Amino acid sequence: MSRMVFQLDNDQQTTHQVTLGKNPERIRDHNRRVVLDVVRQHGSLGRMHIARLTHLTAQAIANIVDELVSENLLMQTGRLRAGRGQPPKQFAVNPDGAMTIGIEMASDHLVTTVLDLAGQPRLRRITTVKDTSPAKLSKQFANEIAEIKQSFTAPLLGVGAVMPGPFDVEGMTSVGPTTLPGWADIDAAAFLSEACGETVIIENDASAAAVGERLFGAGHGISSFAMIYFGAGIGLGMIVDGMPFRGAFGNAGEIGHVVVSPLGRPCACGQQGCLERYASHYSLREALNQAGIENTEFDDLVTLYEEKNPVLMNWLHEAAAHLAPMIAMIENILDPQTVILSGMLPDSILQELVTMMGTLPISVASRQERVMPRVILGATGQFTAALGAAALPLFEVMTPKLDTASDL
Repeated sequence: MSRMVFQLDNDQQTTHQVTLGKNPERIRDHNRRVVLDVVRQHGSLGRMHIARLTHLTAQAIANIVDELVSENLLMQTGRLRAGRGQPPKQFAVNPDGAMTIGIEMASDHLVTTVLDLAGQPRLRRITTVKDTSPAKLSKQFANEIAEIKQSFTAPLLGVGAVMPGPFDVEGMTSVGPTTLPGWADIDAAAFLSEACGETVIIENDASAAAVGERLFGAGHGISSFAMIYFGAGIGLGMIVDGMPFRGAFGNAGEIGHVVVSPLGRPCACGQQGCLERYASHYSLREALNQAGIENTEFDDLVTLYEEKNPVLMNWLHEAAAHLAPMIAMIENILDPQTVILSGMLPDSILQELVTMMGTLPISVASRQERVMPRVILGATGQFTAALGAAALPLFEVMTPKLDTASDL
């Protein structure tokens, strides 16, 4: 599966030169990314200001800016009124110059977002999935892409897709009701790219959700945090020093299959007592179904909470009891600034979960001088993973992969 690393904290650019070899096209492409990244960070800038920030020559900047304007990736925003002489032209990222699409592929729904080139959401929607087999789901995925392309005039930069993990792990991948059965031996990136005719980048749903929350939600401005993501199952996304931590094989944060109750409920992975069996969206719906409360959508869960439904309240007590020690464990291992709860559960239920956890077990986070609470709620809710997915191709195009710009 496709993997990528991208910069999230772009305010700390290094300035030392890097030996790039004799590849002019590689340098040219990189320098374009540098210019786009600088303009995206700082807003409207003149050519000379861009040259100072990127350490490129004025002629190189003139050529790159003119090229990016001709491609509608940058736009002229007027002239700066300052000093004598002709005021310099100012340039900014053109929001309408391109778009990216992000799709979360879950066991029972697709979450779709569209971002413009400035990173602003232009569309958000959720559609039901009835068949997750590769043939059916890839067709629905492709239809979603085709419909969006017809609705927007901006060119498409790329597509990001997120799937429930873990990836390529025997007994866990594509096994059980919280995964996508049938996808275990498929190169999802290549398969979906062929289905929709666009390059598709694949990411773990919890990792993408952490990126979405970092860029667009409660994690904005927090350099290191952990995010417990309630998809169909439950996963952990991690942002460390402003960047996503994914692990060697993209499976870091697979807390859903940590055994929290030895000899407890059987799990599809073959173990007993996994966290997913007690504190996940699926485990809640399973409890409601057993009580004869079926087909519970997001708004139904809000209503059930407002009515203090006993099945829901019992699930909250049980989930809180298992989550509290898990949060302390996460804190002891990662030492995050905070732990964010987000995903496919209403804020009212997540807040009740925090309340029921009460005083968390002691951990390295038990400090009197804390600036933030140990646990906070996310701000992007049901769309956080899809937002992160849409950000993947955006950062692929606009974020430098090397340390600095370099003239030929």
